[in-house]
Amino acid sequence: MGTLGPVFEWSDVCGARPAVMGVVNVTPDSFSDGGRYLDPDAAVAHGLELVAAGADVLDIGGESTRPGAEPVDVAEETRRVVPVVERLAREAGVPLSIDTTKAAVARAAIDAGATVVNDVSAGRVDEGMFGVVARAQAGYIVMHMQGDPRTMQADPSYDDVVGEVGAFLGERLAAARAAGISPAALAADPGIGFGKTVAHNLELLAGLPALVERVGVPLVVGTSRKSFLATLLRDVGGVAGPPPPEQRDEGTLASCVWAIDAGAKIVRVHDVAPIARAVQFLVAMYEAVA
Repeated sequence: MGTLGPVFEWSDVCGARPAVMGVVNVTPDSFSDGGRYLDPDAAVAHGLELVAAGADVLDIGGESTRPGAEPVDVAEETRRVVPVVERLAREAGVPLSIDTTKAAVARAAIDAGATVVNDVSAGRVDEGMFGVVARAQAGYIVMHMQGDPRTMQADPSYDDVVGEVGAFLGERLAAARAAGISPAALAADPGIGFGKTVAHNLELLAGLPALVERVGVPLVVGTSRKSFLATLLRDVGGVAGPPPPEQRDEGTLASCVWAIDAGAKIVRVHDVAPIARAVQFLVAMYEAVA
């Protein structure tokens, strides 16, 4: 049924300054760190390290959404994430987000202490998702994705990627509000890398100010270590060809600074410390020019 608690509001997380969301993948097959944190003890330790490095919120996922990823059933996804959420809810001291498309997993994670649901399907996979979030008074992130993780990079196509993504996010936000989710609890993610080419991703990043204005809720941007960065960073810095995920953090940093300066309120990353330092610098600069 979901645990009824205080109404989640994004203004408590990213109202005064942009927020850094740290990624905790409790999966064997995530593109960046697949298998490294599948053990609950390792996942909890990693989450605490991200908080110590400056994460304002943790995003815990038990099913990979990388291109070509195979789905995980409810029982297995729940088994992976609930012990991690329970312990981090006691120890981390920051809000916890559950990265899932399944209402049953969201409900179990909320009961274990999560206060946000990060749904890459924007409520289209499981019709029960909106009700779970609304009853729990939890936060909710709607994300744009063309296709699904298994097919999304096959042949993504748009006439106007910024306009189409903005229209989709607006429609899903309206549906979430109509289902009873508090407007203050909503955030939107354009889904960088989810059914987009390199050119689409760059157009979305260039169009972030228009998206911020259109959605009217905090914008989440997740560029961290994604393959479009590998394409852009190939043959640079002594690395022949596209760099592997762990060598894309400079591109991640640059894209996060760009996103925040363009109006994004939350950036979702694997390596928190440099992004948290960049946010601190940006805030100081904004204050200096105010």
